[in-house]
Amino acid sequence: MTIEVKLGDIVRLRKVHPCGSYKWEVVTVGGDIGLKCQRMILLASHVFRRRLGESVSESDQQTSFAPQQNTPRWSR
Repeated sequence: MTIEVKLGDIVRLRKVHPCGSYKWEVVTVGGDIGLKCQRMILLASHVFRRRLGESVSESDQQTSFAPQQNTPRWSR
């Protein structure tokens, strides 16, 4: 099963993040998937597929979690 994820999509992971949220915003896509909540993480794509929950919402319905000025060095 292939799940297509685009920049700006909101994804739900299986386990809750320490901040209390299941939802993450996709900030980079490729061999590694960059996710942003209140913190930013980088997951290998095969690890992301395992941890992904059942819901993926489109980017036009999303709200930003953090200001854009705090972007990490690895995001473009």
